[in-house]
Amino acid sequence: MNSKAIAYLRSLAHTLNPVVRIGNKGLSPSVIKEIDLNLRAHELIKVKIQNNDKSVRESMLTEICETLKATAIHHIGLQIIIYRAASEPKIVLPK
Repeated sequence: MNSKAIAYLRSLAHTLNPVVRIGNKGLSPSVIKEIDLNLRAHELIKVKIQNNDKSVRESMLTEICETLKATAIHHIGLQIIIYRAASEPKIVLPK
């Protein structure tokens, strides 16, 4: 994915509210399933991670993206933005 597409997705995600919150128990199979369901429905989602350790948040983001074959768009503070194109994409990315 090129930088223009990532910038476009970041701009779309700016108005989104977090659809999934990861609490103290961390990344459980049920949380992964919920993220997967939301990616299928929306393609672009925002997730809030309730953990103050940046390295833990980054490892969670990496694990989510590898498990669900998604793309990490942005990580700022406690929020991460994830994108995965649907079989019939709703979001048209710029070339």
